[in-house]
This record gives sequence, structure tokens and C-alpha cells, in this order.
Amino acid sequence: MMASENSETEGAGAGTMMPVTLDRDVCYRALQARDARFDGRLFVAVRTTGIYCRPICPARCPKLENVVFYRSAAAAQEAGFRPCLRCRPESSPDLAAWRGTSSTVSRALALIADGALDGDDADVEQLALRLGIGARQLRRLFEKHLGASPIAVAQTRRVLFAKQLIHETRMRMVDVAFAAGFGSLRRFNETFRRLYGRAPSTLRRQGSPRAASGGDRSGITLTLSYAAPYDWPAIVGFLAARAIPGVEVVEADRYQRTIELDGCHGTVEVTPATGRDALAVTIRFTDLRVLPTIVGRIRRVFDLGADVGAIAAHLAKDPWLAPLVTARPGLRLPGAWDGFEMAVRAVLGQQITVTAARRLAGKLVAAHGEPLAQAGEHVAPGLTAVFPRPERLAAVDLASLGMPRARAAALSALATAVATDSRMFHPDADLDAAVARLRALPGVGEWTAQYIAMRVLREPDAFPAADIGLLRAMSAADGTRPTPAALLTRAEAWRPWRAYAAQHLWSSARATAIAPLQEEAVA
Repeated sequence: MMASENSETEGAGAGTMMPVTLDRDVCYRALQARDARFDGRLFVAVRTTGIYCRPICPARCPKLENVVFYRSAAAAQEAGFRPCLRCRPESSPDLAAWRGTSSTVSRALALIADGALDGDDADVEQLALRLGIGARQLRRLFEKHLGASPIAVAQTRRVLFAKQLIHETRMRMVDVAFAAGFGSLRRFNETFRRLYGRAPSTLRRQGSPRAASGGDRSGITLTLSYAAPYDWPAIVGFLAARAIPGVEVVEADRYQRTIELDGCHGTVEVTPATGRDALAVTIRFTDLRVLPTIVGRIRRVFDLGADVGAIAAHLAKDPWLAPLVTARPGLRLPGAWDGFEMAVRAVLGQQITVTAARRLAGKLVAAHGEPLAQAGEHVAPGLTAVFPRPERLAAVDLASLGMPRARAAALSALATAVATDSRMFHPDADLDAAVARLRALPGVGEWTAQYIAMRVLREPDAFPAADIGLLRAMSAADGTRPTPAALLTRAEAWRPWRAYAAQHLWSSARATAIAPLQEEAVA
């Protein structure tokens, strides 16, 4: 990881140290070589032009004495530099370089991506309160790990997302402004004039692809970059095995699903982008203001922010994991679209196979899901409904779906709890606190809580040690499996990436492709 002119290291977890910065000479050599491995890890600001770039920028390499290296685009922008129009910093991989260094910063960034600091009344004090720390401490952590304040990070995300919408779509400028989280069109125009010295509309290239307006169902298509390699077959295979009939359709080269936000329906479609280290995402949704939320969720589902190089280097130190890491470079940790949906899936799957749980989830959607309001030629056959809201499931008798009455009662109680607390699955607590909070939910035990932490809260160190697939993958040559306690002890060396270790073990030949869940039955 590379950054500013200072040098420091900090503990990243038990038994590991992660470098936060490297010296200017190393950064400059990466810039001279236009080394794509460093794209997203550092940003290069040029004093003589006032512009900051990605290290792969095609412009002529500036002299060393004229450049400053920053850990994030926000740090460069807060220092007064403006984004380059050639290399487009908004297209840089959104690497989660802070993971393992500060889980608090990681959780704060997730909340910022969900709009916690959008609008003209952004409140860092409130954000810090949600994270259980003081605002001064939050600002100090952001400065240490990203080189910028929380407000600067939020503002930079808005600007770069707006720039991407301008460049890749033909959305009206007023729609771009509100979709990117600006509180007003006036503030949007002022920000772009200050940064670029021109109106935002002048940044649009002629011939940019035409995108949908709010009422056009053909969709808005964006490209979301990642740091290669990316194991697309593994992640799409994982999602396909668990796809809910009516809600998801998964093919070898395409993932599609229905979505619901604030009462509005839509669909998303994700495919590998041709010739680029990116995914092409088509969003069909009537309310353009929630575009950042939708994009953020897609990034989490497909784990686009993972620094797979750093993760693989750490896990490969274990002789057992090393061949698995070599066999699956670019393996990602699939996320979940919605916390309640994921919790219901997990409870449905208690003590049955993934296939059986998928079938049961399909029955739940058919019986209680709301028919998809947005249909037509652009919606894939098989996408018929959105997943039921918690309020809906809290009000119906679920035992008729063919599950034990105790489990149906647990699902009803879970739905009631989530309907009461809409922030139940927000990433505003550390791993231990999040697991404890989840375990307090009806029908949620240790396995389910750890699994939700992995896929919903994006905790890279979550680890469901009692999972039968993990125990099978770690079995000895004679077939003897370790106990969950023994596996936890072994996994200490894998911190802070135990969730990725679990994904490698699940993907290994020693584990079955579809294993039963290991949550205790609901009494």
C-alpha cells in the first residue's frame, strides 16, 4: 500500500503487520512503469498542474520533485488538487486498503457509501455516535488511514460518482446531481466549477452512451472496476447455487435480480466487462436518488473492493491454504444484497442443504413476495417478485410453507425484530458486538451470526468455525475432522482474513460443493 510522504506501519490483526505507506522512490517507480498493480493503492498529485492522477495515467510522467503521493483520492482533493480528465480517478478500483488496519474506518466508509454524510447537513458527530466513538477520534482515524477527513471522503465520493455518471451516461444534470447525493443543483454546479473550472455539462464526451431517465426501463449501465485477478466463475457459481427462484436468475456470464428500496421496484444485471478489469452493471430503477446505494450494494455482493493480492499473500503463509490460494487466484467473498433477506435464508437453511433452503426460499417468495412492479422486454424471464418485506412476514403464518412450526415462529419473530429496528444489519459495530447483537435475534445462533457478519456486514475476519464444509475441508488424511474449537485455534494465524480463508476452504476439493448448514435447530 502506498501513500503520502510520511512512513508508518500499524498492526493489522493478530500476528500480522501491514505497511500503510512506502517511500517516494518506490511510489515513483510504480508511476514510471504505469504499474496497474498500484491502481487504487495510491494517487499522484502534480504540483505544477494542480491535477491528481492514477498511477496508470497515460500522460507524460512528471518529475519526482513535482509530485506528491496520497493514500486516497479524497486526500488529494482535500489538498486542493483536481481529478485528471484523462485517467479518470472515478474509474480506479475502490480497493479496501484500510481493511485489517482499522475496522472502524472500514465500517464508517460503508455507512458513508450508504449516504450517512450526504446532503448539506452532513453530521460527523452522528456518524461517530453510530460507531461508538467520538467525532475527534473518527477524524483522527480517517486522517491516519486515508489522509482525509470523513466529510472530504464523502464529498470526493459524490464528485467522482457524479463524474462517472456524466462520462458514462446521458442523464440530465439535475438527475446526476441528486443521484450523486448533492443537496441541490446549485451546490453541484458550484462544486464542479471549483474543481474543473467549468460547468459539469462540458465534461460530457460527445457520443457518450445514452442512458435511462428515471422512467426509461432500458436501464443505466455503469462499469465498476476491480483489482485483477477476479474469479468470476467462483462467485457466480456461489450465487447460482443459492439463487432464489423469482428473485434471482444466474447464468454463466450474467447475474440478475429484483430489488426493492423505499417501496420502489427495479432490477440489476451484472456481467463481466469486455476487455476491462471491471463489471458492467445495468440498473433499472425509477428513483435515481438511490443509485449510490444500489451501486454500493453491488460492490459488496461482488466484493469489488478486496485487495486479493494482500489477502492471498497472507493466507498463503499457511501450508494448508497455500495450494488453495494458488488454485483460485482472485477468489472473492460474495456479499448479500439485503441483511433481512440473508438472515431469512440462513434460518430457512438450518439443518438442511443449500438446495433445499433455496427451494424453501422460492416458496416463501411465491407465497408472500410482492409481484415485480417493473416488467417488460428488458426484464429477464424468471424475475417475477421482490423478496418479502419484514413487515409482511411478521404478519402471516409461515408454518404452511412446510417447515417446522418452531422455525416458522423464529422467522416471524425475526421479521418483527427487523421491522422494529431498520438498522439491525448496518455495519456500525465491531465484529464481536455485531455477532452478539445478531445472536440476540430469534433463531440466530453462532453460525448464522458469523455468516451474516461475513456476507452482510462484510467483516473480513468473521468465521463460522462449526460449519461442516470447513471442518470437512480441514480433515486429516484418515478423514478425521477437527473440532470447531481446534479449527478456531488454527484460524488464528489467518487473521484478519479468516472469512476469505473460509471461502477458499469452501471452494476446495476437500469440501462438498453444497454442504448443509450447521446452525442448531430452533427449539
